[in-house]
Amino acid sequence: MVLGPIHMAYILAALLFILALAGLSKQETAKLGCLSGMVGMTIALLATFAQVESATGFILIIIAMAIGAGIGIYVARKVAMTQMPEMIACLHSFVGLAAVLVGYNSFLELGGVAPETVTIPVNASADEIAALLESAGAAVAGAASAMTVGELNTHLVEIFLGVFIGAVTFTGSIVAYGKLNGTYKLRIFKSSPLVIPGGHWLNLAALIVSLFLMIWFMASDTPSVAPLVIMTLIAFVFGIHLVAAIGGADMPVVISMLNSYSGWAAAASGFMLSNDLLIVTGALVGSSGAILSYIMCRAMNRSFISVIAGGFGNESAAASSDEEMGEYREMKCPEVAELLKNSSSVIIAPGYGMAVAQAQNAVAQMTEKLQARGVQVRFAIHPVAGRLPGHMNVLLAEAKVPYDIVLEMDEINDDFENTDTVLVIGANDTVNPAALENPNSPIAGMPVLEVWKARNVVVFKRSMNTGYAGVQNPLFFKENTAMCFGDAKKSIEEIVSAL
Repeated sequence: MVLGPIHMAYILAALLFILALAGLSKQETAKLGCLSGMVGMTIALLATFAQVESATGFILIIIAMAIGAGIGIYVARKVAMTQMPEMIACLHSFVGLAAVLVGYNSFLELGGVAPETVTIPVNASADEIAALLESAGAAVAGAASAMTVGELNTHLVEIFLGVFIGAVTFTGSIVAYGKLNGTYKLRIFKSSPLVIPGGHWLNLAALIVSLFLMIWFMASDTPSVAPLVIMTLIAFVFGIHLVAAIGGADMPVVISMLNSYSGWAAAASGFMLSNDLLIVTGALVGSSGAILSYIMCRAMNRSFISVIAGGFGNESAAASSDEEMGEYREMKCPEVAELLKNSSSVIIAPGYGMAVAQAQNAVAQMTEKLQARGVQVRFAIHPVAGRLPGHMNVLLAEAKVPYDIVLEMDEINDDFENTDTVLVIGANDTVNPAALENPNSPIAGMPVLEVWKARNVVVFKRSMNTGYAGVQNPLFFKENTAMCFGDAKKSIEEIVSAL
């Protein structure tokens, strides 16, 4: 087989993946980034097909792809935009499970589990029996017999680490899915962090035991499956505890972190399969996910190491009461419309509630109405608004809101004090002054949109319930804040009619 064209295809695909990441970093170039990624993946698939040496293998790949594509299309058509965060967590779990399966398959190819069944004739001589057993032993060695000691040890490390990372990613992503979905009753799926006494020591113990298991795995003359299985079970539990110990306020970082883990799991699979493109692609996903997690941690004033270590420091965070903190003032939609008519500047701070209500198109119509009246309208986007990085940006782009009036928190936070009216649509934790005022709050220290500095604040919510982090919001009880209860889409549509 000529490998030159295959390697060239891999290089081209890798370059297109890099261009995809670069394109997705800006709204204006996001479509081109998506197209680059699709073309790169097509080239990668064609290069994979070119290496299939049998018709049976080709047919099996086509069947697997058809099944996967059918499931993917069905789910993609059914899943709502508000379910995308948990959908991504679910997809991460598949990558982790794939790494585990590839690891075990690579181990089985070494023939390190058990000898093949040998049929010995009843009348066989001692020399014939010895020859049969010797040939069976050679078969057991399998691929390992063709490797040097150094190559075998390197491959065993690849298998062990690949399975470990994949197992952690698999169970951690399942817990993240449950936390984001919010409908499951198990304690590990609750938004509040699962704090086990000495939990971080248990995590450290799991890592140390796994290290000794890797030494055992590599030290045996014939690789044994026992340390690999024990480590896999430990990694499964480790992944569950790692994510369960992280509170709901930090879940957007967790999704980004799991994205990074899935990338490293894919890279590990690439090493096990000796596939250069899978190594490069996994490294790109892993490194970009880690960088995004770090950026988000800085935006939330969180320690990157603390978050990836499983919510380190949660023990000291006092649970915030969900009881009301005073009297709140209610405002009806016609009154909100009158307030907007008399405003010269308006900032809209969207959150997950806008996604749930699918109110983005109504918000875009309201923006056009206000701009037609000469009102300056801008959007304030918190780095973790919604439950996924860029969640609000995608919704607003879908509703054709101009990019130039959609500003990040750092760009607009200083402008609130000079703003007539702020509309908070379905946001809660990202506009909570407790993050700055209450050092015992679970979200203490997290930078937030300082909407309360505006002359008037109107909060669109269904009820006075707390946000995803389970923290009550003092903003709702401030003198310059009014609550507009009801479905956000219907409320905004009523305001549009009044305008």
